[in-house]
Amino acid sequence: METPLKISFQGGDTSEALSQLITGHVDTLEQLYGRMTACHVVVKIPDKHHRTSNLFSANIHMTLPGGIDINIDHTPQADDRFASPQFAVNDAFRRAKRLLKDRAKKQRGEVKTLHERIERRIDQLPDA
Repeated sequence: METPLKISFQGGDTSEALSQLITGHVDTLEQLYGRMTACHVVVKIPDKHHRTSNLFSANIHMTLPGGIDINIDHTPQADDRFASPQFAVNDAFRRAKRLLKDRAKKQRGEVKTLHERIERRIDQLPDA
C-alpha cells in the first residue's frame, strides 16, 4: 500500500480487525484508481451509555492529485445492517469505489451519452 492511510475510531476503542479490513479496502481502491495521495477513514462507534443509536458509520476522506477531495459520509437511517461495524465499513468503501470508477471513466472520456439522434423523414406519398 502506497497511500498514506489514517484510521480513527470515534467513541470507542480501536479494532485491529476493522483496521485490517480498511487496509484491504484501500489496497483495492489503489489497484482500481492508483492515484490517491491520502486517505483518512473515521469509524464512528455508537455510545453504549446513551443508546440514542446503536448504528455504526464510516466516513472516508480521500485526496487525489491536483488537490481533489472526495468525501464519503453516509449516516445510516434506521437500517439495522449498520449495527455491524464491518457492514458500515464495507458500505462506505462500496460508495468510494463507485465514485472513483465514475471519476476514472470521466477522465478517460468514457461518459455515457444519450441515444444518438437519428434523422428520419416521413416518406411522402407520390403525387397522383
